[in-house]
Amino acid sequence: MIADTQPVLEGFDPVQASGAEALWVERDLSADQFEVHDQRILLVEDREPLRASMRMMLELDGHQVTEASNGAEALNLFTPGEFDLVITDFEMPIMNGDELAEGIKLLAPSLPILMITASERARAGAGDPVDTLLNKPVRVADLRGALAELFSRLP
Repeated sequence: MIADTQPVLEGFDPVQASGAEALWVERDLSADQFEVHDQRILLVEDREPLRASMRMMLELDGHQVTEASNGAEALNLFTPGEFDLVITDFEMPIMNGDELAEGIKLLAPSLPILMITASERARAGAGDPVDTLLNKPVRVADLRGALAELFSRLP
């Protein structure tokens, strides 16, 4: 029998990182000035793995998430007053994100809409009716910051 008498961890020294690692290691994820929790969110993303990871990020902050895989499905699920926010992708089958945003704004003009996309076309034409745009891949801190910014603007 081998006995290991060395402690596993005697202390903790901060990681010194450089380059791409520094962006993640040095980011303070708890530095949000305005934290947002417990919102009802309609999440629209056609790629299931991305939708699942976004749902997990949102649920970790206590949000209630309803999912749709395209804009048409989301519009069928949407009822004014049932959601506090819509998060949508841009490029999706059947109905894309800007068409969905237009439809939602007709039904609920003050409802905030966050678009998360990797599409250059979406970034070039972003604006009304989308309230905020984030680039994919999205980081937790960026998502929290966008939610804080959106909800801080509401009356």
